[in-house]
Amino acid sequence: MRRYGKHTDEDDIRSRPNRKGNRPRTNIRPKHEDAAEGMVLTVDRGRLTCLVDGRTVLAMKARELGRKAAVVGDRVALVGDLSGRKDTLARIVRIAERTSVLRRTADDDDPYERVVVANADQLAIVTALADPEPRPRLIDRCLVAAYDGGLDPLLMLTKSDLAPPDKLLELYGDLDIPYVVTSRAELADGAAADRVREQLAGKVTAFVGHSGVGKTTLVNALVPEDLRRTTGHVNAVTGRGRHTTTSALALPLGDVTGWVVDTPGVRSFGLAHIDPSRVIHAFPDLEPGTAGCPRACSHDEPDCALDAWVTEGHADPARLYSLRRLLATRERRDGD
Repeated sequence: MRRYGKHTDEDDIRSRPNRKGNRPRTNIRPKHEDAAEGMVLTVDRGRLTCLVDGRTVLAMKARELGRKAAVVGDRVALVGDLSGRKDTLARIVRIAERTSVLRRTADDDDPYERVVVANADQLAIVTALADPEPRPRLIDRCLVAAYDGGLDPLLMLTKSDLAPPDKLLELYGDLDIPYVVTSRAELADGAAADRVREQLAGKVTAFVGHSGVGKTTLVNALVPEDLRRTTGHVNAVTGRGRHTTTSALALPLGDVTGWVVDTPGVRSFGLAHIDPSRVIHAFPDLEPGTAGCPRACSHDEPDCALDAWVTEGHADPARLYSLRRLLATRERRDGD
């Protein structure tokens, strides 16, 4: 048996060749200190369009990021060809920590959450007052997702020429949610655009709503003409709209600073990923009253301390009702 001393000749030692012909893996990751900062505008089949220094750059995710995926709104660091020229490809090497995340699951039984948008300041919940009929349970689910993800909710009520908004606004009045009401005529002649921009100026706003409510039409009224997207119509038989937006896309506001993120229309908004105990954080007037709640209190049971908190006059009973309605939304289907 051949033995080697302390000072062997490395050329004399046989090593097993790498069958793939590539370099062996290492745990040492490059720092990429010269990487440029950018924002993800859209994602399409593994290719990410990013805004870097005022120009759009096509990029792919670096292998070293592993399973970590970038989504629309993410702040990323890129290396490689950042010219934005045709047939060039950059590489995303870092994803910055997110300030907010809008997530959803396909339904309440689906364990896999999907990140829709990152780093948005607010969530515009677009709902038609008619054609199709409003679905308050879907609105409730979007509100829960907004509160859980750190986004401020904003109600966008469209098609007010077909039905009045009073009944729906009364349902959410105790939540003090800002809202904008528009009609089809106002969107067509641009009269509603300025009112909407006031709520969006200086912010990143994600738009969500089921198909046919006028979400993309509203977005098109806010962004430059060359960036407008295709719109569809509501099916007269089913009362549902067609999916014309197939991927989320961040677009700059036309006349003021800020971004809108148009997302595909949803038929359901699952909340399987959300811990109901976090929803209370969106009710600062009720949260102190939970100090006397039993452990793991659902805030909708006989021993819940919130009942006494409200009875003593610390908060409006309507606010407690609103909280419990939102918490119960996981137990109900969207169409209920």
